Amino acid sequence: MSARDEVLARVRRAKGGAAGPAPRAYRAAGSRGPGDVDLFAERLRDYRARVRVTSAEDLVDTIAAALRERGASRVVAAPGVPADWAPGATRTPVDVDALERADAVLTACHVAIAETGTIVLDHAAADQGPRALTLVPDYHLVVVRAAQVVAGVPDAVAALVGVDTQTWISGPSATSDIELERVEGVHGPRTLEVVITL
Repeated sequence: MSARDEVLARVRRAKGGAAGPAPRAYRAAGSRGPGDVDLFAERLRDYRARVRVTSAEDLVDTIAAALRERGASRVVAAPGVPADWAPGATRTPVDVDALERADAVLTACHVAIAETGTIVLDHAAADQGPRALTLVPDYHLVVVRAAQVVAGVPDAVAALVGVDTQTWISGPSATSDIELERVEGVHGPRTLEVVITL
């Protein structure tokens, strides 16, 4: 008898026989309905992200107000972001030095998760841009349409089938040392601001 067989035999004896079938009642995509925008906004605020909720008609003005309040004059936008979102933004491919000098970066997203307050970017999508675009600058302004908000992680995973390069964002970049002192901006933007359009 191998050591493995011996260990398994002891476990079976301790349990009083063979183990029964494992439960498989996992939550599946679509089982909880659409995402709750209010819950999504609440979770974002829990992570210390800034949140603005606006109508589609007021989106451009809301973006302009966020950038103005930030004092962002050097804005880099993902190449596929609509021109009216940030008319003066740089949209050509930029290098890391240019990103380090940027005051803000502006993108859209692929999907957002209400339950966890998570935004997922698809870096092959023109309105979300390459990964460096959202990791180097200190301030990331991202637009999330209400229709992109799903209930939970299974729904997001289903929406991401075929998306190869992803970044999952749950609030501003943050880490804690051994004494649990929170430090923001170490691995990405120190400030995350989300504009949710209804």
